Amino acid sequence: MRNQAGPEDGASKAGVCRACAPGGWNICVEELGGALRRLEATGPDMAVLGCDQAFVRFKKLAEDARTQGRVIYLVGNGASASMASHFAADLAKNAHLHTQVFTDISLITAVANDLCYEEVFVEPLRRRMRQGDMLVCISSSGNSKNVVNAATFAGENGGTVVTLSAMKPDNALRRIGALNFWVPADAYGLAETAHAAVLHYWMDAVSLYG
Repeated sequence: MRNQAGPEDGASKAGVCRACAPGGWNICVEELGGALRRLEATGPDMAVLGCDQAFVRFKKLAEDARTQGRVIYLVGNGASASMASHFAADLAKNAHLHTQVFTDISLITAVANDLCYEEVFVEPLRRRMRQGDMLVCISSSGNSKNVVNAATFAGENGGTVVTLSAMKPDNALRRIGALNFWVPADAYGLAETAHAAVLHYWMDAVSLYG
């Protein structure tokens, strides 16, 4: 499922599918490889990190969470929500981490209806997140307000925030995290596939099964 950009997202409409063009598959593979090679990792205040250094930090955050009994929350919308569930399951099964996602349709619709959709992640985090817990935020545009609000709340309340975004390099989410991965992709399929690669690389690094 591909999530659609809202007016507030500012996402580019570039990245037309080349499936019917000669050599289209190879072009897509090259675009994906190029986006991953140009992955940018930053720390607080947009301090530039090398990708290997960033993944070492990402691994250590997960290992510390496991050792200290902390929770890793993962959030996103649409395809990014599916990705959050996917990796929450993989991390729980393969890395023995305590993970949580907010996919209960009753909770989501209750908060969206009674409060607003922009609070669907913040509201349960208010009840559950403890200092030292970790929040992984996934957003192709980096401007989804409910994800940005969750990242802001977690960062202001003692949580460790890691973000994955794409589209514009100055998106809101990228400026919030203690660790931020940004992919120079202006199409959702490319951004989502690159984010999955980043998360798989991280999950394999913390897996207890090699």
